[in-house]
Amino acid sequence: YLFVPHTTCALTVQEGADPDVAHDLLARLEELAPRVHPKDRHGEGNSHAHLKSLLTGVHLLLPAEGGRLRLGRWQQVFLAEFDGPRMREVWVRLL
Repeated sequence: YLFVPHTTCALTVQEGADPDVAHDLLARLEELAPRVHPKDRHGEGNSHAHLKSLLTGVHLLLPAEGGRLRLGRWQQVFLAEFDGPRMREVWVRLL
């Protein structure tokens, strides 16, 4: 079990072989939640980061075997930082 205790970043499993996938996903998230939006009221100016975190999620439950994650051929775990760079923590719990 992986959990990130922050409200402006997220954890996700995506294709890790082609860096264009991450680029494309970030570009589409930016379309959904642009950095500046006329209706945003949050004083820190990072409402876009909160929304992107909401859309992608702050936790993952992943299978493991023999001390290693069992992911699909192209899958990797990503920490998606939407309001940084900042120091972040990822909490790991083996169940």
